[in-house]
Amino acid sequence: MGLVNVKINGIDTKIEEGSTILQAATQVGFEVPTLCHSDNLEHFTSCFLCAVKVEGGRGNLVPSCATKVREGMSVTVESEEINESRRMALNLLLSDHCGDCLPPCEDACPASIDIRGFLALVRDEKELEAAKLIREKAPFPGALGRVCPRPCETACRRNRVEDSVSICYMKRYISDTELEELGEAQLPTCAPPTGKKVAIIGAGPAGMSAAYYLKLEGHEVTVFEAHEKSGGMMRYGIPYYRLTDQTLKDEFDAIERLGVEVRYNTVVGKDIMAKKLEADYDSIIIAIGAQGASSMRVEGEDSKGVYSGIDYLGKLAEGQEPDIGDNVVVVGGGNTAIDVARSAVRTGAKATILYRRTRAEMPASSFEIDEAIEEGVEIRFLAAPVKLEESGAGVKVSCIRMELGEPDASGRRRPVPVKGSEFEIEASAVISAIGQKVVPDGIIDTGVGLTRWGTVQTDPKTFMTDRPGIFACGDCQTGADIAVRAVGNGRRTAYSVNQYLNGEEVTGEPVLFNSTMGPLDQVSEELFRGIEKVDKVKMPVIETAKRVTTFQEIETGFSKERAREEAARCLECGCDAADNCKLRDYSTKYNADQQYFGGEIRSYQVDYSHEKIKMEINKCINCGACVRACAEIKGFNVLSYVGRGFTTRMTAPFGRSLVNTSCDGCGECVNVCPTAGIMFKKEYRNESKV
Repeated sequence: MGLVNVKINGIDTKIEEGSTILQAATQVGFEVPTLCHSDNLEHFTSCFLCAVKVEGGRGNLVPSCATKVREGMSVTVESEEINESRRMALNLLLSDHCGDCLPPCEDACPASIDIRGFLALVRDEKELEAAKLIREKAPFPGALGRVCPRPCETACRRNRVEDSVSICYMKRYISDTELEELGEAQLPTCAPPTGKKVAIIGAGPAGMSAAYYLKLEGHEVTVFEAHEKSGGMMRYGIPYYRLTDQTLKDEFDAIERLGVEVRYNTVVGKDIMAKKLEADYDSIIIAIGAQGASSMRVEGEDSKGVYSGIDYLGKLAEGQEPDIGDNVVVVGGGNTAIDVARSAVRTGAKATILYRRTRAEMPASSFEIDEAIEEGVEIRFLAAPVKLEESGAGVKVSCIRMELGEPDASGRRRPVPVKGSEFEIEASAVISAIGQKVVPDGIIDTGVGLTRWGTVQTDPKTFMTDRPGIFACGDCQTGADIAVRAVGNGRRTAYSVNQYLNGEEVTGEPVLFNSTMGPLDQVSEELFRGIEKVDKVKMPVIETAKRVTTFQEIETGFSKERAREEAARCLECGCDAADNCKLRDYSTKYNADQQYFGGEIRSYQVDYSHEKIKMEINKCINCGACVRACAEIKGFNVLSYVGRGFTTRMTAPFGRSLVNTSCDGCGECVNVCPTAGIMFKKEYRNESKV
């Protein structure tokens, strides 16, 4: 055959007559997406993802995998119209794809930690490898394993069987094991020095996470911290009975051991100006947290004997013991209010919490509330202070009872005062724990914008402020939030800063498409069929009588045996091939939307009967590649199109299981499946062709 002249996106090329447009585009250097195409199979054009436009004629889009080139043909393979066509093709395919890319626990984790991965390593008795895996996304497994409020566990599918996996405590166990065996945290090797310098304001979880990941990239990092120790609100806002000084030292000091410099007792805006940092460093990260206490907005809150919760906890962290007397009233319903009350109990005081809603609306973790009540903390629901004034006992608290009205902006029912329900409480001290705010005094001279809530204004994906080269993360950017989100956003900020320092476009850490089988309560019951109920391993704690008299850590940790039992409860949700999936890659590239086409979707259906091959028919997109590979390459007819129209499935015919066919496990079907609907089982994966 001779050569023909064709034009691909304006580029002239010669290609052998009889070739397809797909082959011509590939020869020129364009990657045309396709899911159903294989060089070893006849063209099928079932996915239509490879659509291109041939100029002239009808101007319709055609499948490039099956359309032959001809002399003088001019083809457009990339354009807005074509990309939109590909996006719609993907949306249609995804509308009948029932599968998870990520395990729901990882998807719910604000730091995107590979939870399934570290649990699997614990099951395999590889705790040190598990610690390394966690640090790929979060450098503080021991600290987070003690204080994280566990959004991952709320999403855990094991909840549909009996109870979630103890993901949070497993992080702690992994970190504790690492320290027991090695004496210190394992640290990766840093890249060679780049000569670039980054200043970070604040040594809390966000700032130190950013410092960790930037140092690994080879940049010189200096952190400026107002306190004498690092940790931010993890140290100065969480009592040592929950998160010990030693745990913080082990994990935060490790970052200094990596080569990050921390200048303690240095207040930016006083000891050194932010403008000076801007002049001396190539980039700045603002990670000052939300260190100010929100006002109760009641008369007399500046009276003697009235404290803020964060000031009170901060003084305890510094070894001081504020004089709060023996009868304390705490105002608030979050974890800080619980921490304040439980800390007051440990100093010998009676503690009463006033919360204006009911327990169902309390933002504090349920188990923390239970432990507080167990330790003797009294909680008065539907009650709020309206006036504070000094009295002989210390502070007289005038209160009013509340009832719940319509939901407010937070989604919780709004507390409404009940007329004529006023009452008084005598207290030795009142501690307010109703929220925190950003105190931006030290960074004002950078000129960065602030939101109407007083947080630093940033691009939500890149964390860059309106001043190029200046970034912000943590509570100063989100408002007061959980530590695990600060850690995750610190890492994401470091990614953007690294792009900036390398002279690249600052786009932020990539966010990949994530297919999901749906919310926990909507997942098919078939997913849990045959799973034996196993009790969740409980965290051992010291006796209540002892713990209310000391700031000693309450929880004592898992043993190796119990930890491995708990790791074995993981259902291993998510897709084994998520990191090597064409459907996911293209859905990310073309910004596909799984929910674009509503309606019925195929149900969960699997066939694990074969020794080597597993079929997850729910993931199938009906491209037919597996059926054709089995027939055309192998010469077998193990797989078939079963059903008609929307109910068509690729599976063994006549309702048979794969084990009851002539399948020899060759894997030709696995090689062509673009969605991991057919895969080798784990024990055979290394010897497969994949």
